[in-house]
Amino acid sequence: MKLLEGKVALVTGGTRGIGKGICTQFAKEGATVVFTYLSSEEKAKALEAELAAFGGAVLAVKSNASNFEQTEALVNQVIAQFGQLDIVVNNAGITRDNLLMRMKEEDWDAVMDTNLKSVFNVTKAVQRPMLKQRSGSIINISSIVGVQGNAGQSNYAASKAGIIGFTKSIAKELGSRNIRCNAITPGFIETEMTEALDEKVVEEWRKSIPLKRGGTPEDVANAAVFLASDMSSYVTGQVVSVCGGMLT
Repeated sequence: MKLLEGKVALVTGGTRGIGKGICTQFAKEGATVVFTYLSSEEKAKALEAELAAFGGAVLAVKSNASNFEQTEALVNQVIAQFGQLDIVVNNAGITRDNLLMRMKEEDWDAVMDTNLKSVFNVTKAVQRPMLKQRSGSIINISSIVGVQGNAGQSNYAASKAGIIGFTKSIAKELGSRNIRCNAITPGFIETEMTEALDEKVVEEWRKSIPLKRGGTPEDVANAAVFLASDMSSYVTGQVVSVCGGMLT
């Protein structure tokens, strides 16, 4: 039996990078996968077809996780269509990097809305069906930047640190109903975004990592599969770093 067989999973921001990697691994492990996208319907439909090839049900929904009404409608749609919601991955995120002295208020607000408010919106919307089920796994994608900070990313670091505090609080609030909440803090993960960087810069980053390589979306997705599955039934309120030893 596959690790996520019989489970329904919702992944925000699922069309690329870490989100796409998580959707793919979830589908391989037998989950019904619902993922959200904001802009590229073409990419979403292509991924929908890719995931359907693994044999399970797949649904792509255009939805903005930073908007509570849209998020509530999304969760209601999932419950109406599939009858349950077992796994939620709060992955939607953006960067608007700049030094604090040059950072605009709208750049601060945009990052907070997409990265942190979205986690509140989705978790609040899913808690009612999960409380009825008396089960659920909520996985929040933070970042090692939320643990150690980074110059030029004060907004991003603050949003990702906020996710960690939120995760631990929700684990305590919902644990008695068998609802688990954990966070993953990826390090330097090589995705479509990092391909645009100078190769020399990327190579220097790789050298600074104890495992001497950048991570892959699959590395993060494997941790998410563990936290989503019954293998981690006694794990909640934890922060799992997938960083090649960068935080060591």
